[in-house]
Amino acid sequence: MKYRSKKDHHFNIFIMKELQPINQNVLLDITDEAAEQTTASGIIIPDTAREKPKTAAVVGLSNIENAEISLGDVVLFKEYSGTETEFEGKKYLLIPYADIMAKVVETESI
Repeated sequence: MKYRSKKDHHFNIFIMKELQPINQNVLLDITDEAAEQTTASGIIIPDTAREKPKTAAVVGLSNIENAEISLGDVVLFKEYSGTETEFEGKKYLLIPYADIMAKVVETESI
């Protein structure tokens, strides 16, 4: 999650801001999704026409008992789930924990 600091001119204190999910929600970083995409012939694909990724990295977690995911995990989530928001120049998706369907894990090849 990106943090922003600003200086309080009276006390020289730095104030940090972050998004902290509550109520069994998970915060996913979807910033890479916003990158401009083009076809092989150079045609720009608008946001409305391209398929949105269904995987993202977990950057925030509310207090969830026995959570099967942790910060930094890459998860697969339901296609039309959650609320997109922009905060401090990055794009995030806030979704209910129940809408996470799987965790991407590395395995050894046989």
